[in-house]
Amino acid sequence: MRQLFSTCLILLASISLVACVQTIPKEALQLTKESFKLRQLQTRSFDTSSEKKLLIAGAGVLQDLGYNIDESETKLGVIVGSKNRDATEAGQVAAMILVAALGGGNMPIDKHQKIRASLITHPAGKKTTKLRVTFQRIVWNTQNQVSKTQSIEDPQIYQEFFDKLSKAVFLEANEI
Repeated sequence: MRQLFSTCLILLASISLVACVQTIPKEALQLTKESFKLRQLQTRSFDTSSEKKLLIAGAGVLQDLGYNIDESETKLGVIVGSKNRDATEAGQVAAMILVAALGGGNMPIDKHQKIRASLITHPAGKKTTKLRVTFQRIVWNTQNQVSKTQSIEDPQIYQEFFDKLSKAVFLEANEI
C-alpha cells in the first residue's frame, strides 16, 4: 500500500513538472531585418569551388590584420583567430579619477580585450563558395573580470576584410 502511494505521488509530481515546461515563443526563432542585414554584411560569395583555398586566403588576411590562428578545421570549413589589444578608454579613466578624488574608492575600468574572428565557408553551387566572417570582442577590466562581450558590427571592419580577401583570392587564382 505504501509503495503504491509513493509511486502515485512520484507520478503526480512528474506530470505536474511536465505541465510546467515552457515552450519557445514563435518570434524567438524568427530572423529580424537587422539580423538579415548583418548576415549580408558578414557574407560574400567567391567564384571558386575550393573551400580550402578560400580558407587559406582568409587565414592569410587574418594574419595580415594581426590575428593569430587559434583553431583550424579546413575539412569543416572553419578557422578561428584572435588578437589581444588595449581596451583603455579616456572617459573611463577620467571618471575613475573623479570618483577616487571624491572618496568613492577604486572603480574598475576596461583594461584589455580579445578580438576574435571566425571564418566559415560553405559551397553555394558548382563553382561558388560563400564565406562568412564574424568579429566579436571580450573586454576585461582592471579587476580581471569580463566587463563586456559583444559582436562587432562596424561595416568598415567587414569591408576592409573582404577587400583584402578579394585581392588575395584574385592573386591566388591568377598565381601572382
